[in-house]
Amino acid sequence: MNSMARFTILRALLIALTLCLGVVSGPGSLLAQAVATETGSPDYGAWERDATRATDVLDADRASVEGLQTLREQLVSWRDLFLRRQNVNKDQISTLRNQISALGPLPAEGESEADEIANRRAELNKELDGATAPVRRAEEAYTLADGLVSRLDSTVRDRQTNQILELNPTPVNPVLWPKAAVSLVEVWTKTVDEVKANLASPLRYEVFKGNLPLIVVLLLVGLAFVIRGGAWVERALTALRGSRHSSRARVRVGVFLTSLVSLILPIFGLMLLLEAADQSQLTGTAGTTVLDILSAVVIIIYVARWLGRQIAPPAYPPHPVLILSEGQGLQMRVLINFAGLFIAANAAISGLLFADLLSETAASVLGLPVIVLAGLFLFRIAQLMVASAKAAQLQFADESDTEEQGSSVAEASSGLVLRYLGRAASAVAIVGPSLAAIGYTFAGNALVYSSYLTLAVMAGVAILQRLVRDIYAMIRGEDAGSNGLIPVLIGFALTLCSLPLLALIWGARVTDLSEAWTMMAAGVQLGDSRISPVDFLKFALIFAAGYGLTRLLQGTLKTQILPRTKLDTGGRNAMVAGTGYIGIFLAALIAITSAGIDLSSLAIVAGALSVGIGFGLQTIVSNFVSGIILLIERPISEGDWIEVGGTMGVVRDISVRATRIETFDRRDVIVPNADLISTSVTNWTKGNLTGRIIVSVGVAYGTDTKRVEQILREIAEAEPLVILNPPPSVLFRGFGADSLDFEIRAIIRDVNYVVKVPSEMNHEIARRFAEEGIEIPFAQRDVWLRNPEALQPPTEEKKPAPKKKPAPKKPAAKQGPML
Repeated sequence: MNSMARFTILRALLIALTLCLGVVSGPGSLLAQAVATETGSPDYGAWERDATRATDVLDADRASVEGLQTLREQLVSWRDLFLRRQNVNKDQISTLRNQISALGPLPAEGESEADEIANRRAELNKELDGATAPVRRAEEAYTLADGLVSRLDSTVRDRQTNQILELNPTPVNPVLWPKAAVSLVEVWTKTVDEVKANLASPLRYEVFKGNLPLIVVLLLVGLAFVIRGGAWVERALTALRGSRHSSRARVRVGVFLTSLVSLILPIFGLMLLLEAADQSQLTGTAGTTVLDILSAVVIIIYVARWLGRQIAPPAYPPHPVLILSEGQGLQMRVLINFAGLFIAANAAISGLLFADLLSETAASVLGLPVIVLAGLFLFRIAQLMVASAKAAQLQFADESDTEEQGSSVAEASSGLVLRYLGRAASAVAIVGPSLAAIGYTFAGNALVYSSYLTLAVMAGVAILQRLVRDIYAMIRGEDAGSNGLIPVLIGFALTLCSLPLLALIWGARVTDLSEAWTMMAAGVQLGDSRISPVDFLKFALIFAAGYGLTRLLQGTLKTQILPRTKLDTGGRNAMVAGTGYIGIFLAALIAITSAGIDLSSLAIVAGALSVGIGFGLQTIVSNFVSGIILLIERPISEGDWIEVGGTMGVVRDISVRATRIETFDRRDVIVPNADLISTSVTNWTKGNLTGRIIVSVGVAYGTDTKRVEQILREIAEAEPLVILNPPPSVLFRGFGADSLDFEIRAIIRDVNYVVKVPSEMNHEIARRFAEEGIEIPFAQRDVWLRNPEALQPPTEEKKPAPKKKPAPKKPAAKQGPML
């Protein structure tokens, strides 16, 4: 790969990066400039000549890709100039239209208008036509330039498609193998011959001798970095892994940064070796090309080695990107290292082909064994990716009932992506080498090596996302890295930034990306204004800055300024909330103005929707206005004890729409602000905290009522929270059904103790009454039963006894004489 190729790749990466950051000022700023007159207006004569020439070139379709690219740069510069000219006289046109509107509507047909007004209207219309003429001319030229650029891009894409579908001689044919070997030998021979010829030149030899000390130093230092750089870094990694005083996140970040050093040091040494070769001035065209190719090969190999150690690290830390066993991790590292060799070999063959040192046939023959091996290794990598996806799903199933379910869901989602990527890579590993063997060399190489680069970019994104989580965990704590929102958002932004790189890998050109950015920057015409995503991005940035300043001002007021004033808590909270509303409104207004968004064009649409929105949002608007009233009038404030609609609690937060009340059951009740304005609200702590309590007690009939009154008054006056001015009162309320009823009525200093103070008084009343022998009666009732026999169980009726049969008479015995 020669210097021109390296410059092309570097420019592509820079444009992709600037597209991600959104700071591209437009492709025409770095390209050929259009012709403008001294007044700044376009030279339409030169434009018409360039447009005619571009049309002829496109109709003939004989120009090379490089020629089309040069023509496109000039057309793009014209288009950018015309786009800028569409905003010329913008303020003047707006002023003229306002003046015409101020003259009133045109008279109806058959009606006449005052001569003075009619003449003035005609003058203003003439001035308006003159002011809008350059804008209309620029719009017409912009349309033509944009159409020519689109035709040119379509032509280049058609040629790129034809190149992909081009069928070369099959590299499987053995007849072509000797020619390929001879071509490779010729490259080496040409390089050696250039070195010998330069050594034979006296001038070159003298330069070589003069630079020899510098060359030796560069060679020694470069070899030291290339050979020993990895060993130096490995010592640092061992020391970091053995550190027991640092957190795991800190250790992982340190290991990652050290691994970057292990990647940079050999590449820096390689650059020193190339500089030594340049200082010798012994290489010619072929030698310089070979050196550039060798540098690219070495860089690719080192990057592949670094990726392998990051994706499947041999030891803790960092965390592996893929969930693999120890044996699978070792196998993955070996596969990635060999994949780097295959990509480097393909880059070397492509570089020789680009430098015309190899023919297309020789390149296809030499690249066949490389792409076959690359396909085999890609197939095995795909199998390990599918295995990692299955392991991720099993891990999700095991942890679905634990507290780490959120991180497990993310791992399961990434496992699903890995599974589909693995299956697609398996198909590419079979189809790509097959196409190359048939003769579709470009298509086969594009499939296999683009798949490798795609996996490398996605692995790089995953590694950076892991680094972001580790840095966040190092700052906020170990648990914050996996559960924080900020790492997720940054990871999503990194994924979006990788999309331009993926587009470049799969055949998109830098001009395609710049064209997409141009279309986004141009925006959409809405009425008399043009709205683009750049305007919304500018609006978002300015509004975010204003919102941040507002929050900073609120924090300063809340913690530094307002506590030093005499305002109560409610007033301070109202000041802070009002500052927030005003700050957000001003931030939105400044952002809209700075972004140049003209909302007047949306007035008709807003008017049509206002009726429906008014009916649908009237409750929300009512609550919003009620919230503003609450903050201004402050009938209730944060910390007040209120009762509304049967809900009693302490006000914890007053927002725009609703107020949050914390009940005494520690439940939050959200009350719409309109209810606090339109209904009756009892504020127990508004103004002061004093409040009255009533304690009722009854004594038995026959008790000395004066003595009871004296005891209750002593108990009330002895309570510390009871105010003695006015003094508490004891009332003999009357004769109850079971007791003589008394009440203690007292005012306490803090109404928040309205439950605790009566409880303490009741304890004291029970103690004093027990000492005085005063009885606290309870209800007694005598129950008289009219039919007490009804409560007895029923008894059986007595049956008459059966009559006994008379016993048979016995003969009478002779009785003796009585004594």
